Amino acid sequence: MNLFKFFHEKVITALNQLQNDGDIPLEADFSKVACEPPKDTRHGDMATNAAMVLAKVVGKAPMVIAQKISEKLALDPSVQSADIAAPGFVNLTLKPHIWQNHLNDILSLGTSYGDSSIGKNSTVNIEFVSANPTGPLHAGHARIAVVGDVLASLLKKAGYQVIKEYYINDAGGQVETLARSLYLRYLQALGNFDGNIPEGLYPGDYLIPVGQSIADKDGPKWADQPEAAWLDYFKATAVDEMMKLIKDGLAALGVELDVYSFEHQLVEAGKVNEAIENLKAKDLVYIGTIDPPKGMVIEDWESKPQLLFRATLFGDDLDRPLQKSDGSWTYFANDIAYHYDKYTRSSANLINVWGADHIGYVKRTMAAVKAISNDKAVLDVIICQLVNLLEQGETIKMSKRAGSFITLKSIVEEVGKDVLRFMMLTRKNDMPLDFDFAAVKEFSKENPVFYVNYAYARCSSVLRQAAEAGIQETSVDLNVLKDPQELLVIKKLAEWPRIVEMAAILHEPHKIAFYLYDLASHFHVLWHKGKEDSSLRFILDGDLHLSLARLKLVHGVRTVIASGFLIFGITPLEEMFDK
Repeated sequence: MNLFKFFHEKVITALNQLQNDGDIPLEADFSKVACEPPKDTRHGDMATNAAMVLAKVVGKAPMVIAQKISEKLALDPSVQSADIAAPGFVNLTLKPHIWQNHLNDILSLGTSYGDSSIGKNSTVNIEFVSANPTGPLHAGHARIAVVGDVLASLLKKAGYQVIKEYYINDAGGQVETLARSLYLRYLQALGNFDGNIPEGLYPGDYLIPVGQSIADKDGPKWADQPEAAWLDYFKATAVDEMMKLIKDGLAALGVELDVYSFEHQLVEAGKVNEAIENLKAKDLVYIGTIDPPKGMVIEDWESKPQLLFRATLFGDDLDRPLQKSDGSWTYFANDIAYHYDKYTRSSANLINVWGADHIGYVKRTMAAVKAISNDKAVLDVIICQLVNLLEQGETIKMSKRAGSFITLKSIVEEVGKDVLRFMMLTRKNDMPLDFDFAAVKEFSKENPVFYVNYAYARCSSVLRQAAEAGIQETSVDLNVLKDPQELLVIKKLAEWPRIVEMAAILHEPHKIAFYLYDLASHFHVLWHKGKEDSSLRFILDGDLHLSLARLKLVHGVRTVIASGFLIFGITPLEEMFDK
């Protein structure tokens, strides 16, 4: 049960009554009326903005409308008080038994508590990682992978069907560069090259075993051949081997994709032509010229006639080229074809999780999706900012092209999959994230992974102690949970369904990490109060009734943390050291 949604309905009922009384016009729109926790818990348990939302249509000051709303809500038997606060909030304080009894709802549902039906079983396609197949995944890819994978789990919990997809850009110049780099490693394996990779190619050691395997299999077959003879073979081999490394890194992180789409297959199947013909049929393609970028003077700039997409009709800054001067399709044309294919075969709800280096492609891609779908598809592009790897506070320099970078798999091997997955969500995706190898291993409140798991382990320890003492959980009157901190913990637990829905709607999985940290903080405060005051301990000698009630509270905290960890793809630790 979502208590906030339940009381939101009570607010709407009160507004309907005011309509019947003639205090609110019948045409009033209640869609923006909210019922949520107040920023300051001293103001009550829930707050509604109804009076401010309706002030214009009612034609009265919000405080006047708030008075009417509070009078209606105060009549509800579950409401202890309905107070007004400027500039027009109605703050509700609920009777304690509402919170106490809600704990039973949580325990009856277990980790399915917080499941929602807001997705209505509709399909969402999430494309994420999609790193060029030019080498293993690194730390930056880890953040994109975790954001995409956890968002997928979050949406499933919120009632969506989810397709997780990886798009492989294997039809561009980077793959040819990779093939030429591999060819040199092949020659090196034959003893015909000294291993000094020229600038502009990929010098990474990860290509050495691939070159050796080709030499072992084919011998000197390709050594004296012109590039045209070996390029396609080395491209295919390089992409295949790099995708094995990429999938190996994803597996180490606990990420499984449902679909792998290859750019070259779209091109060969004529999907680019199909997508462009779709745009032509809507008069969204024309022959024209493009001016140089605003504010820039480029020598020898030639505005040649090109095939252009009318992207500006759909919110982009300029129309975009679809063909190069040699007649081949631009990268953007291929990208349009991919999104057209994705839209037609899977879903009108599309999410792309990209790195910060793709931020310049957001507007044009969103414009393309609107055009190819007749504005029926919804595309949300989530940009993940950089991950700064630190060692004892010092930045570790990385460059994939230079061959000096730390692979995702090696990070997992050093700190563990679960630690890495949680840490990647401790900042909002559009903010840079510092990942300090030393800090994530610390046992302190400053390490959120440890702090949240420590709360789970403490809950597990209490429940083990109860079992060892022969105390079995059974039905009990929860009205004995009266300490303010106990009620604060229950209220925080009650927020879980609302947090799940809000994070799913906004596509912000980091909200789950923030919530779990807050919940853990509330529980740790309660734990320490029991250390300082023996009457507040979870297990009390001589008071079985109160002990059973507090054990249910502990069980509730453990259940919700476990539910959050399931979304994260993390296995909680049952035992950790205590101090």
